[in-house]
Formats: sequence, C-alpha cells, structure tokens
Amino acid sequence: MEDRGGEIHIETDEARGGSTPHIVRYVLIISMILAIGLLSIVWITGAINAG
Repeated sequence: MEDRGGEIHIETDEARGGSTPHIVRYVLIISMILAIGLLSIVWITGAINAG
C-alpha cells in the first residue's frame, strides 16, 4: 500500500482479500453443456413422437 499525494494505492491482490480460482468458469461450462444436451434430447424425442 502506497500513499501518493494523499491518495492510497493498493495492489490488486491486497484489495481482493482472497484468491480467485477459476472454478466458476468450469461450473458455467459444464452446466451450459448439460442444459444444451437435455434440451436437445427433449426436442429430438418430441420430434420423433410427433412424426
């Protein structure tokens, strides 16, 4: 932390106060793939049964 002319400057890591693992990215990717897969199955089975 630095004091430059009355302004306090803090490094990014100090300001966060925690780590930033990239777990959220993986959760979003997996849930998107599952949602697309499930909706595709519903759509395909509906099209087969309607025919």
